[in-house]
Amino acid sequence: MTRSPYATDLTDEQWKLIEDLLPQPACRRRPRRIPFREIVNAVLYLLRTGCSWCLLPHDFPRWTTVRTYFGLWRRSGVWQTIHDRLREKSRRAAGRKPTPSAAILDSQSVKTTEKGGFRAATTRPSPH
Repeated sequence: MTRSPYATDLTDEQWKLIEDLLPQPACRRRPRRIPFREIVNAVLYLLRTGCSWCLLPHDFPRWTTVRTYFGLWRRSGVWQTIHDRLREKSRRAAGRKPTPSAAILDSQSVKTTEKGGFRAATTRPSPH
């Protein structure tokens, strides 16, 4: 890395946890010019700071490149796989089973239709 690190950058230890989950280059492709670690660091910076894609600092890879990889990895399940591995590691460190056995849904968190169920039936104007 030739730039000064950001607080959101992965440590070497953190990188080792996820490095093998990122896609490997195909044998016949040209060598990768942009390290995947820099793509991940740029995404972490974006998520932590809340900046827009086009406002990523210039010492990261081009924002269009970062956004492209983000979308590819989202669609192919890479981010979900990373999330699952880190969740399992965290749970094991806490002495728990690697995968949760239950979930809690809060009615405030579950999006519903604007009007539905009994309320929809009682808020219609009467035909009389």
